[in-house]
Amino acid sequence: MKAVVMAGGEGTRLRPMTSSMPKPLLPVANRPIMEHVLRLLKRHGLNETVVTVQFLASLVKNYFGDGEELGMELSYANEEKPLGTAGSVKNAEEALKDDAFLVISGDALTDFDLTDLIRFHKEKGALVTVCLTRVPNPLEFGITIVDEEGKVERFLEKPTWGQVFSDTVNTGIYVMEPEVFDYVEADVPVDWSGDVFPQLMKEGKPIYGYVAEGYWEDVGTHESYVKAQADVLEGKVDVELDGFEISPGVWVAEGAEVHSDAVLRGPLYIGDYAKVEAGAEIREHTVVGSNVVVKSGAFLHKAVVHDNVYVGQHSNLRGCVVGKNTDIMRSARIEDGAVIGDECLIGEESIIQGNVRVYPFKIIEAGAFVNTSVIWESRGQAHLFGARGVSGILNVEITPELAVRLAGAYATTLKKGSTVTTARDHSRGARALKRAVISALQASAIDVRDLENVPLPVARQQTARGSAGGIMIRTTPGVPDSVDIMFFDGQGADLSQGGQRKLDRVFARQEYRRAFPGEIGDLHFPASVFDSYTGSLLRNVDTTGIADSGLKVVVDASNGSAGLVLPSLLGKLGVDSLTINPGLDESRPTETADTRRSGLVRLGEIVASARAAFGVRFDPVGERLSLVDEKGRIVEDDRALLVMLDLVAAERRSGRVALPVTTTRIAEQVAAYHGTQVEWTTTSPDDLTRVGRDETTIFGGDGKAGFIIPEFSSVFDGTAAFVRLIGLVARTQLTLSQIDARIPRAHVLKRDLATPWAVKGLVMRRVVEAAGDRFVDTTDGVRVVETDGRWVMVLPDPAEAVTHLWAEGPDDASAQALLDEWSAVVDSAGR
Repeated sequence: MKAVVMAGGEGTRLRPMTSSMPKPLLPVANRPIMEHVLRLLKRHGLNETVVTVQFLASLVKNYFGDGEELGMELSYANEEKPLGTAGSVKNAEEALKDDAFLVISGDALTDFDLTDLIRFHKEKGALVTVCLTRVPNPLEFGITIVDEEGKVERFLEKPTWGQVFSDTVNTGIYVMEPEVFDYVEADVPVDWSGDVFPQLMKEGKPIYGYVAEGYWEDVGTHESYVKAQADVLEGKVDVELDGFEISPGVWVAEGAEVHSDAVLRGPLYIGDYAKVEAGAEIREHTVVGSNVVVKSGAFLHKAVVHDNVYVGQHSNLRGCVVGKNTDIMRSARIEDGAVIGDECLIGEESIIQGNVRVYPFKIIEAGAFVNTSVIWESRGQAHLFGARGVSGILNVEITPELAVRLAGAYATTLKKGSTVTTARDHSRGARALKRAVISALQASAIDVRDLENVPLPVARQQTARGSAGGIMIRTTPGVPDSVDIMFFDGQGADLSQGGQRKLDRVFARQEYRRAFPGEIGDLHFPASVFDSYTGSLLRNVDTTGIADSGLKVVVDASNGSAGLVLPSLLGKLGVDSLTINPGLDESRPTETADTRRSGLVRLGEIVASARAAFGVRFDPVGERLSLVDEKGRIVEDDRALLVMLDLVAAERRSGRVALPVTTTRIAEQVAAYHGTQVEWTTTSPDDLTRVGRDETTIFGGDGKAGFIIPEFSSVFDGTAAFVRLIGLVARTQLTLSQIDARIPRAHVLKRDLATPWAVKGLVMRRVVEAAGDRFVDTTDGVRVVETDGRWVMVLPDPAEAVTHLWAEGPDDASAQALLDEWSAVVDSAGR
């Protein structure tokens, strides 16, 4: 006997899940509903099956193919237009006309005994046998009455409560003889219950009803879809689950990584190659699909998560459904009954209220509160560029496909035949993405100079030597699973705001230039990059007095690319040096704050025991520099800025110093004491670079271990800062602790407050209003200066749902009071 699986319905009540996926492919316990149906048919010997398809038919055909993987023989009958339940089977008549056949829906979950159903049909000599079951609420189904022998007496489709005369309903599973096709007109919509069965009964044909025992759920609504998942996990339906039951009710499929410190409370299911981190909690009736990542602190309860979803740290999912390829960012919350379509981005700290529908390809901005369905809005991202270029989680937000599109957009902003310099840090992720970037550039008629793995300052310097621009890919500082794609202009600096907007426009419109075969760009690898860099550095930065000073320094390369430059540099400097952690470590392309701190503590111990003049520690890409004094004490970043400022200003006695407005005003005192002045900039590195290019600028820094040495470069460069520092210390004959001791102590405190995007403008307006008659500086954000010199600065983050506050006073208590006062202003506006 053959079977017919009806898989052509649109499933409109299940949207947005069925907006981009046919209903039979919706996963239940990580396997399409229709696959559960096909496996049931196979268990009962119905290996030859015809599948009727109409809505998104190609997706069903592509998934199941000819059925070989299931050990079945599948063929397809395609409807050009909806033909109804009987018309769609009539459309497959050619394959079914020789023998009795079974009809079953491709989107109902069941474990009925089909063998016994077929036996009943044959024993009764029926033309049609209708499979029936008893349900507590029959309103959504067709009610059927049978006599003592099982013969059908009456049908009633979709009754009202006043019409309910039985709890026995039609499941849409039938066994039929081919003669039934004589009652179905071809190529017009015809239904079994509404059209064919009444006619058969009118003519007295043998129609029987078989009341089946077992499980049956018509997955037609979101509630029934979620219920079906729970029923499978509870063992209420006899279906096959892939994987292993590692503890009662906890199913884990092949290749899944579940940390021993994750909390699992079954029944639940974790799909193949999913990853659940330490501290995540997965509770009852949750289904996690294939390749899903659940980050630490995430909480999932009664959630159905489809394949390739990213669930960010501390996010909270309860009773919701999340479509495939969707990214749920840090601390997002999705409430009971909400449904998120495929390929959406749910921004960090956003809230999706219960029963909200978010249709596929939508972006919910960070901090948004969504209490109505998001249906028509097109997908669009407000800010492609952040503080570090284009940043995001590797293979979640930043994929090879995105890297190709970005590089193609960047190439389109340049002339054909231009040269772009590419570089990366020592991580595998950056290496893989850079290869994608190079291919896209060449395919857009751009020649590529690939530096491979070099420090970030070297990439900038080499870009400035004849390239139209550059691209550097590195691991995001302090975030090991994220990457930054950084775009440079022809001078090696970050793209200007105008350049970013131009790239944004091309990327948004997808107007990428493509080269003709004869225009494909060239690829070459320049030689002697490090010798060129160090030679230029030593020619431009004053190194007099170093060789004769007898200084001994300890240099920590942090197992990063800065160590690639040091061998050729330290020998030429003529300084007694001890280098630690010089080798590259692919497993540590960046470092957390704790790792950095412990590294500095260890460096301090070595400096003290070696009796060195000081110690320096590079970040993994050689952009930033941290200091330890001769006593082995860590010089905090904000103090290191003042120490370097004091040394440079004391030697130069004139010129300008570029500092962001968040820097302590003690910097003004230090600069003025030595006859120099401060040029206050925004917190953007671009602005510091702009001022650093001015010929009157003698120094720049951001207070976060970033230093600009203008005589060599207008961008942050840890190696240049190191060389400059050695020369300054050698010529002054002062120790770092002596210099630090003569600078007054600063009392600057910082606080970050979560602020929804929708109220950021209101927050800033309230801050200006609250300032009243006090002096207001709007260089960046709003800085309010009290009459006694205390100040507070309020700055909305350009890329996150956060507002930053800084406050400075004569002591910590005063600064804290100021911070509390203005935090209340920000909070009141955000509520």
